[in-house]
Amino acid sequence: MKLRNPSEKCLSDIAKKIESYSIEEKLKIISEIYPERVVFSTSFNIEDQLISHFILNGKIPIKIFTIDTGRIFKETYQVWSDTNKFYNYSISAYYPNTKKLEKFLSEKGPNSFYENVQNRIKCCFLRKVEPLKKALQGNAIWITGLRSEHSIERKNFHFLEWDSNYQLIKYHPLFNWKSDEIMKLIKKYNIPYNRLYNNGYLSIGCAPCTRSVQSGESYRSGRWWWEENSVKKECGLHLKNIRN
Repeated sequence: MKLRNPSEKCLSDIAKKIESYSIEEKLKIISEIYPERVVFSTSFNIEDQLISHFILNGKIPIKIFTIDTGRIFKETYQVWSDTNKFYNYSISAYYPNTKKLEKFLSEKGPNSFYENVQNRIKCCFLRKVEPLKKALQGNAIWITGLRSEHSIERKNFHFLEWDSNYQLIKYHPLFNWKSDEIMKLIKKYNIPYNRLYNNGYLSIGCAPCTRSVQSGESYRSGRWWWEENSVKKECGLHLKNIRN
C-alpha cells in the first residue's frame, strides 16, 4: 500500500517534531514514526558514511542498503567491506535486472554512455533507478546523503520533502552540512571512508563515469565530465523530487 501524498502540514509537523534534536535523535524519532518503513541508501560517499555511523552506532532500526551497478570502483567495494566489519553489520545490496542490462549492452555496447546523453541516462536508469525502485517498495521514508553543496539544482531541494516519483517522504539529514564538517567527524570517529577522496575525488559513482576534481571545479564536475550542461549531472535518482 502506497503512502498518501502528505500535506504541507504533515511535513511541517514532522520537521517541528525533530528540529531541536541531534541527527541521531532525529533519525530515531523518524524510525519511531514509521516503524520498519524507513530505509537509508548509501553509495559510500563521506556523507553516507557519516549517516551510516549515526544509524549503526546508535543502533537505530533503519535498514541500510546500497545499489551495486556492477561498475563501481574497487575502492568503493573496499569501504563497503570495511563498513560491514567495523559495525558488524551487513548492508543489503540491490542489483540491475540482468536480462534488461544484457539486452542494452548487446545492442549498445559496454561504453555507449560516452556517445550521447540518451545512452548515459538509459544506463543510469537500468543500473540505478530500477534497482532503487525495488529497494524502496513498501517504505514510507527514504533517507539520503543529498546535500545543498552538491549542485545548484540541489540547493532548491529541502531537507524534508515529498517525492512524487517514488511516492514517499525523503529526508536529507546532512542537507546543509559542508564537506569539511563531515570529514572532521569521519576522522574523529575513525569511520571507514573511500580512499579516493585522498586523490581529489569528491562525488564518487561508477568508475567509468567519475574522475577527480581539480581546484576551482564544482563538487559534481567529476561526474559525467564529458557532458557540458551541469543540469545533466544527475543519474535520475533525484530529478523528480518535489516538495509538496
